[in-house]
Amino acid sequence: MNDASIHSTLGQMKKGLGHLASFLAKATAYAQAKGFDPNVFVGMRLAPDQFDFARQCMMVCDNAKLATARLTGKTPPKHDDNEKTLAELEARIASTLAWLDTISRADFDGAAERVITHPRWEGKCMSGADYCVEYAVPNYYFHLTTAYAILRHNGVDLGKRDYLGALTMRDLA
Repeated sequence: MNDASIHSTLGQMKKGLGHLASFLAKATAYAQAKGFDPNVFVGMRLAPDQFDFARQCMMVCDNAKLATARLTGKTPPKHDDNEKTLAELEARIASTLAWLDTISRADFDGAAERVITHPRWEGKCMSGADYCVEYAVPNYYFHLTTAYAILRHNGVDLGKRDYLGALTMRDLA
């Protein structure tokens, strides 16, 4: 994996954050149609020992911004992890996207060879390329998929097209 392909993961993460925002809108519409408070979704989880929906959304944002920060050497925005409503989660997604929009392709120069550390790795490190492929991307999609699954499990009308979003299609030559 080279610097350009690492940069392309930023585009995918931004796309996924946009999808997450649309999941929240669909959850709100579903709750309103059924006559309950949309913020009920915030505390839902698939398993008792799993993060709830709010934390899954926070982790999607954190994975996108922290992976980008580690791979570029930039300082990410700080979030207090205190979102308790869908509107607050939407604001966090928007804030994360706004920061990611400030990152350029050139910011990823040297990312593949950058030494990446993590507090939980107990003195170990990875190359930027390995970090991106083995940790950042899978971890990001784990939390995005889990947020999707929590809403889907609880009746929100989400499908594969909501998760994948628009695809780059062209006519056959």
